[in-house]
Amino acid sequence: MKESTDHQPSYDALLHENNRLKKINAALIERVEAGAAFNTAPYAAFEHAATLADQVRERTEALSVAMSELRETNHALTQANLSRTKFLAALSHDLLQPLNAARLFTGALLDHNLDGELKHLGNSIHRSLQDVDSLLGTLVDISRLDAGVIKPDVSCFPISDLLDNLAAEFQQLGEMDQRQVRYYPSSCVVTTDLVLLARILRNFLTNAMRYTPPHSRIVLGCRRRKKAVEIQVLDQGVGIADDQLELIFEEFRRVHTGADPQDRGLGLGLAIVEKIAGMLDHSIKVQSIKGCGSMFSVTVPCVEPNTEGVRQGLVKPMDHQALDLSRIWVLDNDPDICTAMVSLLTGWGCQVEAFQHTQALEQSLLQTTDHPDVIIADYHLDEAESGLDGVQRLQQDYALKSEVLLITANHTSVLRQQARLLGFKVLNKPVKPLKLKVTLAHLVRQQRVKA
Repeated sequence: MKESTDHQPSYDALLHENNRLKKINAALIERVEAGAAFNTAPYAAFEHAATLADQVRERTEALSVAMSELRETNHALTQANLSRTKFLAALSHDLLQPLNAARLFTGALLDHNLDGELKHLGNSIHRSLQDVDSLLGTLVDISRLDAGVIKPDVSCFPISDLLDNLAAEFQQLGEMDQRQVRYYPSSCVVTTDLVLLARILRNFLTNAMRYTPPHSRIVLGCRRRKKAVEIQVLDQGVGIADDQLELIFEEFRRVHTGADPQDRGLGLGLAIVEKIAGMLDHSIKVQSIKGCGSMFSVTVPCVEPNTEGVRQGLVKPMDHQALDLSRIWVLDNDPDICTAMVSLLTGWGCQVEAFQHTQALEQSLLQTTDHPDVIIADYHLDEAESGLDGVQRLQQDYALKSEVLLITANHTSVLRQQARLLGFKVLNKPVKPLKLKVTLAHLVRQQRVKA
C-alpha cells in the first residue's frame, strides 16, 4: 500500500533545503580555513567569539541592573523635586504673607513723625524685618534656581525703565544710611529678563551699601560695549583682596572684610547672581582694590530703539504729590494685609477701601460709577478664582478701567507673562513700602493721563 504523503515534505522542498544546508556548510568551512591561515588554532576564533558572547551577556545584564537603578534614582529625584516645589510654594505664600504684613505695618509706622526711643525702636524693627526678608528671599531664590522653577522671560525695554527706579530707591536708602548714591542714566534699549536683571543689580547695590562706610559714594551707571551695555556699580567700600575674588561667588562663602559685625548675610547673594547671569548668558565682572572699593558689573545685549516689541512706559520715579487724593482699592483675603495697606496708603495721601473677597468689591462697583485709580489685588485668594481672574472678570462685567497691581508670592514667568498681556503690573511678596509707593505713583499718573 502506498503511504500517504499529505504530511510529508515534497521532493522539491527537500532538495531545496539540502542545497541551502550545503551552502551554509561551505561558508562555515571557508571561514574556518581562512582563520587557519592566520592562526594555528582553527577553532580559536570560535572560542574567542564564545568568550566575547559571555562578556557581552554579562555586561548587558549589568547594564540592565544599572538602568533599573537609574530609573529608581530618577524617580526619587523627581519626587524630591516635586516635594521641593510644593515646599517652595507653601513657603512663598504661607511664610511670606505675615512677613509682607509686618513690612507694611512697619512702613506705616515709620511714616509717622516718631521721636526719641520710638523712632529708634521703629528703625530697629525695620532693620530686623529687612534681615528676615533678605535671608528668606535669598534661600527661596537659591532653591528656585536649583529646582529649575525660575525661567527667563526675555523682552526688549529701555534700560532706564529699570535703572531710574533702582536709583530712586537706593538714593533714598542712601540718605537714610548717610551714603551718597550717584546715578548716570543711559538711553540704551536692552534685551533680557527685566526682573532677573533687577535681582542682579539689586544685589550689587545692596552689597555696595553694606560694605561702604557712611559718607562714602556709590555710583550706578553704564558703558557701551559694541552691541551690548555694561551696567556698573562702583563703591568706595572696604574692597576685596585679589586672592578672594574667585571665592566670593561660591555658595555660603563670606569673605572677611571687617564690615558691620551685625551683618547677617548668608554668603549666597553673589552665588545667586552667578546662577542668574549664567541662565541669561550675561557676563559678570568684578574688580576690587583692598581698602579702596569695588566695581561689579553685568553686560547685557542691546538692540536698536526702534526694534519691534520694545516695551515702553514702565514705572518711572515718583513725585511725592502723585498719590495725593488718589483712590486705591485693596483686594486681599488676609485682614492684617488689608489693615496694613489702609494705614500705609492713607499716610501717603490716598483714599483707600479694602475688601477681603471679590463679591464685596463687586457690591461697591454696583453702587458707584466713580471707579478707583488703582486696584491692588492679591493673587492667592480663598475663593475659587485668583485675584488675577477676579479682577479680569470685573473688568469685563463692569467696564472697569482702573489700573491693576497684582501682589503675589508666585515668581514664575508664566504668571508675569499673563499679567503683562492683561496690562497688570506685578510686585512680589514681601512688598517693600518704598517700591510699592514708586509703583503706585506711576500707575496713578498713568490712570490720570487716560482719564
